[in-house]
Amino acid sequence: MYRAVTRNIEVEVEPIYMPERSDPEQSRYVWAYRVTIANNSEGFVQLLTRYWRIIDGNGKVEEVRGPGVVGDQPELNPGDTYQYTSGCPLTTPTGFMAGHYTMRNEDGALFDVTIPAFSLDLPGVIRTVN
Repeated sequence: MYRAVTRNIEVEVEPIYMPERSDPEQSRYVWAYRVTIANNSEGFVQLLTRYWRIIDGNGKVEEVRGPGVVGDQPELNPGDTYQYTSGCPLTTPTGFMAGHYTMRNEDGALFDVTIPAFSLDLPGVIRTVN
């Protein structure tokens, strides 16, 4: 589990390798990732947009931006949590993801909430860090 807190908004990510959707012989490796967002602040927030930076095992970078998450722009009152699951295919058996959500508070101010960097590692593969 990977965790980051920004302005009392907590983001936890759990990556899960999906062998049933992967095909290593075709250089296709698929992970699901479960994200839990907890509003531990004193006020209302709404998730408006997402930004992901995905880096595969060869160092290739892909950036993804868009509205909300899985078709939703969740609203969280103090104490609320929101959880969703999404996925990421790679052509390498390892990689990293990180990013941020742009949130709006009850006053209409926008701010970014960090999504912690997390690794996507094929189970049983020894990683080499250069």
